[in-house]
Amino acid sequence: MPRTAAKPPGRPRDGVEPVVRTATLRTVHELGYARATVERIAQAAGIAKTTIYRRWPTKGALIVDCLVDAFGPAPLTGDDRRGDISAAVHWIAAKINEPGVGAAFAGVFTDGVSDPALREVLATRLQDPYRLALQDALGEPEHRVLFLIDVVVGTLLHRMGMTGAPMVDADVTALVEMVCAHFTDHAPADG
Repeated sequence: MPRTAAKPPGRPRDGVEPVVRTATLRTVHELGYARATVERIAQAAGIAKTTIYRRWPTKGALIVDCLVDAFGPAPLTGDDRRGDISAAVHWIAAKINEPGVGAAFAGVFTDGVSDPALREVLATRLQDPYRLALQDALGEPEHRVLFLIDVVVGTLLHRMGMTGAPMVDADVTALVEMVCAHFTDHAPADG
């Protein structure tokens, strides 16, 4: 009689990462970034916190992974500078409005101020892919694209932090006009 392989003990872990990501953003949305501990996230996901720590060494790494997943690819075509800037600003504003995303974004940035390792994860996993896509689409050097990212993301997160609410559509449109004026009225700078 052929032997079948024994199943490992415990629940199967296929698909645990999407469950943890969803539980993370939901917990951040419900409790706030600071109170969304790995223990509470694990409880919300219905798993042991050791399962989380096997995949993500820190809360910051988990949050960055959640943000990378939530944002997905930037909606850039490279066909028109104004269109790409407008699409990017509206896209990031909409993403920051999603439950838990804005609070997770702001919270992980705050933690990164005093954590060089987390800043490196933020730079390489979250910012660099979008920076490179914007550089390619806009034909701008790194320092100008970083300025664009700082102005847009900083403004959106500041509004959320100061009011507790995302920026309204009319203000997002005004932000688009401000940054488009700078980036479409001036040729790319070299230095």
